[in-house]
Amino acid sequence: MEISETVTFEEAIAHTQTIMEQMVQGALSGSDLEQTLTQLVQTENGARGFFVTYLTDERPLADQPSPAVVQALTTSPEIVAELLVKNLAMSSAMAIAHRRNDDEPMAQGSDRVRSRTTYLIQQLEIPQIAEKLQQLNESAATGQGTYRSFLERWGYDAEQRQVISDVSQAALPS
Repeated sequence: MEISETVTFEEAIAHTQTIMEQMVQGALSGSDLEQTLTQLVQTENGARGFFVTYLTDERPLADQPSPAVVQALTTSPEIVAELLVKNLAMSSAMAIAHRRNDDEPMAQGSDRVRSRTTYLIQQLEIPQIAEKLQQLNESAATGQGTYRSFLERWGYDAEQRQVISDVSQAALPS
């Protein structure tokens, strides 16, 4: 499967769904999977579409990412680090929002995305991730810094920012 450099977010979601179906069926070798995902995560749209699909999928594929998935993600460290850090923040904050709205199934889905994201962060040896986690932690704790506008754009309140601070600190490599 060839992935265009101009892939849209929607096309990336569709590609990822196809890739995951092939993974489940065992129809994709590790090297083919790595090559295809490497192409997909070279652009922000491709990586965003991949993560939104991969991390939220009901099947357990993202619970134990294959070496091919991990290797492919390391080929685009800046994009992948940024998106994983934001996914960690958003899923953590949304779990709170869903519980406030008495929507436990959605909250559990957000919890699953948070734990999958945390696991991926721990598997990837990308220096930019630790740097961005520290910046997120600082912004969540102080309301200032690199991720200030991101946190403000989503309207996260004090409780959500505290959880974001906690999970970003916990995800930092020891």
